Amino acid sequence: MRPEFHFTAERGWINDPHGITFRDGRYHVFFQYVPDRTVWAPDCHWGHAIGPDLFSLAEQQVAIAPGDGDEGIWTGSLVTDDAGRTRILYTSTSRPDIGIGRVRVATPVDEGWLGWRKGGFVADAPEGLDIVAYRDPFVIRDGEGWRMFLGAGLADGTATALSYTSADLEEWEYEGIALQRSTHETEPVWMGALWECPQVIEVDGRWVMVSSVWDDDVLHYAGYAIGDYADGVFTAESWGRLTHGPSYYAPSFFRDAAGRPCLTFWMRGVLDEDAGWAGAHSVPHVLRIEGGRLVAVPHPDLGDHVGDVVADGELPGVAGDIRWTPQPGDRCTVALDGLALVELRADEGAVALAFDGDDWEVPTAGEVRLLLDGPVLELSSAAGVFGLALNATGRRFGLSGTGPLVVREVAVRTLVV
Repeated sequence: MRPEFHFTAERGWINDPHGITFRDGRYHVFFQYVPDRTVWAPDCHWGHAIGPDLFSLAEQQVAIAPGDGDEGIWTGSLVTDDAGRTRILYTSTSRPDIGIGRVRVATPVDEGWLGWRKGGFVADAPEGLDIVAYRDPFVIRDGEGWRMFLGAGLADGTATALSYTSADLEEWEYEGIALQRSTHETEPVWMGALWECPQVIEVDGRWVMVSSVWDDDVLHYAGYAIGDYADGVFTAESWGRLTHGPSYYAPSFFRDAAGRPCLTFWMRGVLDEDAGWAGAHSVPHVLRIEGGRLVAVPHPDLGDHVGDVVADGELPGVAGDIRWTPQPGDRCTVALDGLALVELRADEGAVALAFDGDDWEVPTAGEVRLLLDGPVLELSSAAGVFGLALNATGRRFGLSGTGPLVVREVAVRTLVV
């Protein structure tokens, strides 16, 4: 079953979103893409989708493909300078060591950003550091020039964000380590041995570094630091964990049409092998700083796709937007075809979620938002976000069957795309 309002490719594997940009009344979303496969492979492409909003995206032709010196086109960043010149800076990989990439530039060949021409390589792993992984450039404006951050892992287990500077987006100079943390540090949150897609961003007047936490080829979750940034150096004041559950990874930062700071995640495990596709993107989330932590809430544009409140909790399909402010001991059950699909029980400061024999304790604060979209579940509150692929182990619940979806003990709104 394909979700209604979570982006999926028509066919093939997708993972990291990146380069999300609002331009000329439309959103452009790029993503890692492996055509005609339902499992990841190192020969990634850059896929591309366009839509009037982030819930109505239409897949386009491949933007950048392997070849011409690239064996894989991995995650990167899109930036436009003051003169209107646009560039993609992406991770170019090649065997045998695909974990240590190079940064290469591409420029559009048409006004619609459909075709891209590859340019030169602009950054390599710096000498003098015992680097075992290097990838995922992220570019921001920094004063009169530009700043690029690269994720890297050192042989001693230190996760780092490396800092580069440029006056013109053409020539890049390595300046040093912007932020680092050892995998042996576990409090208040463990941040792994490599930061994939480290992004230094400004939210509510504070600086935030958000990244994916990687260790020994295991993809864990998204974590963050809040602190100060100046001249290529990030000074962390606090650390936190943003995502929970087995699905969320690879958050991608962008600013929406209104200039709000946002993240979209890759959602693992959402797939239909018979239909030939795998991977989905989360709904976009708007960011804010609240009580010293980073908070992500579903983007308000989702409201354009929300129908009337369903009084009896029964939906005509398998999509719903549930808002729940539970007290300890309260329960919420989602059922499909007469079978309990997901059960939630509120405790003090957390919700216990059960699905198909697995259990998770999800920290919560205040109102809990539960989005259901066929094989996708997303849960969010001020304490963090949780993602789950319901089809990963739940085929016996008949997600492609007759429905309807029933939500007991809470008010629910239908979702209409």
